[in-house]
Amino acid sequence: MEDEVRVAITTDADLVTARAEGRAMAERLGFPRPDPTLIATAISEVARNIVVHVGRGEIVLKPFEEAGRYGLVVIATDDGPGIRDVEAAVRDDYSGRGGLGLGLPGARRLMDDFEIDSSADSGTTVTMTKWRFRDELASLREERRRRA
Repeated sequence: MEDEVRVAITTDADLVTARAEGRAMAERLGFPRPDPTLIATAISEVARNIVVHVGRGEIVLKPFEEAGRYGLVVIATDDGPGIRDVEAAVRDDYSGRGGLGLGLPGARRLMDDFEIDSSADSGTTVTMTKWRFRDELASLREERRRRA
């Protein structure tokens, strides 16, 4: 499997870089359309939260494989003040700073797995995974590569 990619997030330009890296990794991993775009959009949403609410953080992208499926894991971390009410922050009608309130709920809808760990002491970590179930053709190709 490919190595992880890390992108420091401090500006909107970093958000664009993280988005592009996520899309590129999804394409390399063989995700079908529109998944690379969905992954890139989810990355944009969590990276935007880092820029707006904290000012600095990191996005880590990692391929992940487990029995019968593989995925792309996105981990967004910051060392900010934490999210006071995580449950409210993932509701569609919540807005922490006068925005549209679509960031976290939107990212959650776009990805298959979504988890937030947040505290005033350690900041916030959002872990999201998009899964792709291996189809028979992909399994056959992988088997052939192993034999070669």
